[in-house]
Amino acid sequence: MNTLPTLQMIRDAAVVLHDVARQTPVIPFDRQGGNLFIKAENLQNTGSFKIRGAYNKLNSLTAEEASRGVIACSAGNHAQGVAFSAMQLKTHAVICMPDYAPVMKVEGTRSYGAEVVLVPGNYDDSAREAERLAKEKGYTFAHPFDDPFVIAGQGTIGLEILTQMPEVQQIVVPVGGGGLISGVAIAVKSLRPEIRVIGVQTLNVPSMYASFGLSKVETLQDNATIADGIHVLTPGDLTFEIVDKYVDDIVTVREDEIEAAITTLLERTKLVAEGAGATSAAAYMFDRIDTSLRTVAIVSGGNIDISALEHIIARELKRRENDSFSA
Repeated sequence: MNTLPTLQMIRDAAVVLHDVARQTPVIPFDRQGGNLFIKAENLQNTGSFKIRGAYNKLNSLTAEEASRGVIACSAGNHAQGVAFSAMQLKTHAVICMPDYAPVMKVEGTRSYGAEVVLVPGNYDDSAREAERLAKEKGYTFAHPFDDPFVIAGQGTIGLEILTQMPEVQQIVVPVGGGGLISGVAIAVKSLRPEIRVIGVQTLNVPSMYASFGLSKVETLQDNATIADGIHVLTPGDLTFEIVDKYVDDIVTVREDEIEAAITTLLERTKLVAEGAGATSAAAYMFDRIDTSLRTVAIVSGGNIDISALEHIIARELKRRENDSFSA
């Protein structure tokens, strides 16, 4: 199935996910008021929004497809979503993960009973290995973003935001392969087309940003980033088509701005955000978007190693100290 997901598919996914995924809260970023609110998907089961699309996909499989086992590729959050869903649905899961994936994401995936295959290189290398194993072993492939059922599952976040904050004027979404923003954009633009939907990528790996600007899918050279959850060099064909049709803009943020957002989210909202999850808040904090609009930023995940978080906070505090000296 490679047709565009529909609003009805997203509504159907909401029914499927009713007893599986939490309806995560929307909370103010600043206690003193302001236009930014956080959709806290870091508080979701498995620590990220990915369970929505993963469970909806696995639930859609035929008995024959499920019996062959499923395979997925992921830097960590889709991995945990598929592993958790496979455990719930009693299906064997194999996950190909890049060898740079955070230890907590690897161990979290294994804790749900999945078989983990660590692949040297980046996400795209893991994707190629997963596709190879799917052909060799007969596994059913569960793509992390370029799949209608995955996109529909992620789109349930858009429905929740419209219910929780009907006065929202702008929704800001972290973007890797584009599954999350595709689902949110279909849901939101189908019901409230006046609401702006903005994607955010790290400047180090801006594959959807580059593709959006050129109106065609682009593959970028690899680059290091703390936003491992959106470390994707080539957007999906299906997700790009949806983004090109529905999304208002894609912006980028720097690595130090992501670190500032991680630290500030912890300080102001007491939320732990991973690098990818914090990009949406960073876009608002550093004026990449219109901050005069009532904005919901989706913090897409909170699966970050404690040691990495410690280093990020230390670097951000050092930057603040240097800024105060130079002021």
